[in-house]
Amino acid sequence: MPTLKDIALQVGVSISTVSRVLNNDSSRHISQETKVRVIKTAKALGYLAGEAPAAAPVEPYKRTPRAAAFRQVGCIVSVPQNKYNHPYFSPILAGVEKKLTELNCVLSYVIPIEELRGETVLRKLVQDAKLDGIILIERIPEEAYEAVKSIVPVVVGIDVSDPTIPVVMYDRVGAAGAAVQHLIDRGHRRIAFIGGAGLTGDMEREKRYRGYRFAMQEAGLDIDPRWIANTEWDVNVSFERMSDMMRLPPDERPTAVFAASDMMGISAMRAAAEMGLRIPEDVAFVGLDNIEISQYTSPPLSTVHIPKTEMGEMAAKVLVDQMNGDHPLPFKLLMPHRLIVRQSSDATRIR
Repeated sequence: MPTLKDIALQVGVSISTVSRVLNNDSSRHISQETKVRVIKTAKALGYLAGEAPAAAPVEPYKRTPRAAAFRQVGCIVSVPQNKYNHPYFSPILAGVEKKLTELNCVLSYVIPIEELRGETVLRKLVQDAKLDGIILIERIPEEAYEAVKSIVPVVVGIDVSDPTIPVVMYDRVGAAGAAVQHLIDRGHRRIAFIGGAGLTGDMEREKRYRGYRFAMQEAGLDIDPRWIANTEWDVNVSFERMSDMMRLPPDERPTAVFAASDMMGISAMRAAAEMGLRIPEDVAFVGLDNIEISQYTSPPLSTVHIPKTEMGEMAAKVLVDQMNGDHPLPFKLLMPHRLIVRQSSDATRIR
């Protein structure tokens, strides 16, 4: 029986595009010409008799072991932006693809979670790709996660919380704590947090916020609720919330900001600069991620370096080891982080 992958290969589009056309998903623009070609090809291959079949549960598929050169690997990214242009996820994906190529495996597809519409669509997509393994970059919704684990033989996570699979991650609590401790060591006592919550929507469970809170409590410092900004990882909201904080009376507004990602920090810095505040003399900033652009902001942004490419490479290596039957037990591998001090938090630094 033909699969979505067969149709995608013949038409020259992605599996997710074929899935959206056949499921009448209008959440993304697809040209009429492409829709016609997908439907004609599906009918020619016998996938469609006249209309798309009703969705049905997909059972786990059976396979015979394949040689390494023919192994198919997929990757699902929990990201709301373009998967290839995201400054944090792109280096991880580059590391995954580089290592898989070295190990003679094929990265069949990379798909952001926003392109999946429901468990049935996800099951069909993963089923038709006939994957030998999959890498999940950050946690995806529970129903989708369980569907993947029930279908794909080998699953490896990057920054997910699951004791039943191998996971490659960094210490988010520790990384955030290092950033905040740096600001405390510089003499700051009113330190703000700009970031977002995870899938739970509960800021108290977000590890970078917990690292911030622990560092503040350890130093005996109070946290004013007005200094906490849940931006939902939106740079526009970060800009607005930073502007609000800087409108507080001078003796009540924060003198330093820890941003849980460099992107949040960069937009917050812009807000402070537009209000005429000096960085770091009036307000200091430290981000987290060390994305490439952070060294080119004005002033350059202090940050915590996360080995993103290396995390991707390690996850790919672990996945292939698992498919080979090596290291069968689940484990957690913590990658190191490193504070990088630049001018946004230290006026003595030279650009």
